[in-house]
Amino acid sequence: MRRGGALVAGGLALVAALFAWYHRYQSPETLTPQAVDAILWLSQMFYVLLLACLGMTAWGMYILSRDSVHGGGMLATVAAATRNRRAQVVFVSVFVVYGTVFSLASGTLVYQPGVDFEEHYGAQIPSAFISPCCGDMGYMPTILVYVTHHVGLQIIPINLVLQIAVSYLVALNAALATAAYSASRGARGAGTLGAITGLFVACPTCAGAASSIFLGAAGGIALSVALAQLQTLFIAVSIPVLLATPLLLARRMASCRPN
Repeated sequence: MRRGGALVAGGLALVAALFAWYHRYQSPETLTPQAVDAILWLSQMFYVLLLACLGMTAWGMYILSRDSVHGGGMLATVAAATRNRRAQVVFVSVFVVYGTVFSLASGTLVYQPGVDFEEHYGAQIPSAFISPCCGDMGYMPTILVYVTHHVGLQIIPINLVLQIAVSYLVALNAALATAAYSASRGARGAGTLGAITGLFVACPTCAGAASSIFLGAAGGIALSVALAQLQTLFIAVSIPVLLATPLLLARRMASCRPN
């Protein structure tokens, strides 16, 4: 368990360090004509390292889950309950579906059937490019992808991390509730609250950024300003709830076991 926990903690710490490192190059003064190629290369390496850190964290979670089965306490109950095939199918299904919904809500996945990106913005279809500068920590570099004439992607680093984390926690809650439905009734509402608020964890500028890049709609910017004031509350509520719910379910499962 120590090895898995160390990998998870190390992966998350490296993600934070990576954000801080790249933020050093977000001053407009550094974006000189001579430095453009270098900063573009750094932005590409940023995503390579980010994927490596996320992979390290995921591997640590796998090891932690595997080793917890042979241990004791609530973590062992959670790990054992989610290792059966039915729970695993539920986990994967919820992770994919919720991740897709999160992508739409956060502006990562943009679908506008009434707007032709090539006609309105002169975008080459398909095409992709990286915007290396400039923005707040965690928001740059941004990857913009025009998949079709009406479908696009806007990948913001902090959104990507939050999307994976929240989707994982929601899927874990769903899988655990499936494995022990009767024991989860009392805590089911908490999981629902975490899932709903988790949709709004994404960055407050997502709506505005997606509108500015793909739509050019000023209304999206006004909405993002309003969401910015609530972002801290959504983050404060959703992630702790989603972390606590599996432990509450595990406690109920343990209390329902025959003596």
